[in-house]
Amino acid sequence: MYDAIVIGAGLVGLGVVNALQEADPQRRILILEKERGPAAHQSGHNSNVVHSGIYYTPGSLKAQLAKQGNRSMFAFCREHDLYHDQCGKVIVATQLNELDRLENIYQRGLQNGLQVTRLSQAQLREREPHVNGLEALLVPNAGIVNYAEVAAKLAEIIVRRGGEIAYGHQVEALREHATGVTVTAAGDTFEGRLLINCAGLFSDRIAKLAGYETGMKIVPFRGEYYVLDDAKNHLVNHLIYPVPNPDFPFLGVHFTRMYNGKRDVGPNAVLAFKREGYRKCDFSLRDLSEVLGYRGFWKIAGNYLGEGLAEMRRSLSRRRFAENARRLIPALQEQDIRPGPAGVRAQALTADGKLVDDFHFVQGKRSLHVCNAPSPAATASLEIGREIVRRHLSAF
Repeated sequence: MYDAIVIGAGLVGLGVVNALQEADPQRRILILEKERGPAAHQSGHNSNVVHSGIYYTPGSLKAQLAKQGNRSMFAFCREHDLYHDQCGKVIVATQLNELDRLENIYQRGLQNGLQVTRLSQAQLREREPHVNGLEALLVPNAGIVNYAEVAAKLAEIIVRRGGEIAYGHQVEALREHATGVTVTAAGDTFEGRLLINCAGLFSDRIAKLAGYETGMKIVPFRGEYYVLDDAKNHLVNHLIYPVPNPDFPFLGVHFTRMYNGKRDVGPNAVLAFKREGYRKCDFSLRDLSEVLGYRGFWKIAGNYLGEGLAEMRRSLSRRRFAENARRLIPALQEQDIRPGPAGVRAQALTADGKLVDDFHFVQGKRSLHVCNAPSPAATASLEIGREIVRRHLSAF
């Protein structure tokens, strides 16, 4: 019997196992992963940004985990000689009505104990000559890593310590009983004292399989990126973000200086017709039917109808996408960008149409279900794992 069975070899699942092994190296732990390697979905299809925590409510768990996670992630990359670039981030106000919101972000950063510097228009131009902005904030501790590389190293360390990872094992059934859990995956049966569900895009379904109601549903949103032509890389020196639109729950199209030397532009946020729908043509009748049959989806669709339609138009038109990005860099032309990768965000949504913006756990008798792990989950994955072990698994 395993001491713990973890479902999902994304960054959160790997972070939990890392923390369990740190607490007790003798534990026998198994990870069940339906894909052929780690970080196959959200963990390997994101912006690769190491966030600072500047946007989060001061004193909140998200703010604390982001700040600690930023330090831990860069330290992990340094220790294991993985790519990392603490290139810093600028948050740019391009319109007068954004200046008050920029000031609010600045105050949040200070209250969260972050190093944040106001930049005048002239100071912004010194750092980013091609960026259009009235004022900006510089957040120097933000940066870039390669999260797929981080996940691969974590998986290697876990196995070296004696942990087991069963790839190609999709969970088909699970049952809790007095002494533990029985899990069936790919026709094999596994016994464990405890189960931890870190299944990301499928976390709600795994919880339901165990007999628990989560009070929410995962709605998949695809984030599409474009890649800047190499000849235009000089347009971007830092991570460049707009002031977030308060009427839309995403950060908006931004410019990212990537680990491979490229510059990404994006993402947008459009409803995906499949939970792992990375292409516009990807479709799952079950996944889409669940979304369209969910009362909460129609409530939020009504609240964000205008911005949602604009996002869909930008998804279908490179010209519109470039127009949106030109708010930050006016010199950008449509021909300067080409379609790049896409990711799918597991957005948890309640039945009354509210976005679940914080971590959401469902505690079972012999299981813990991580039903929502929003950004900064990748940044803070090592610290999230430790926090889960401290808060929820201390008696284990």
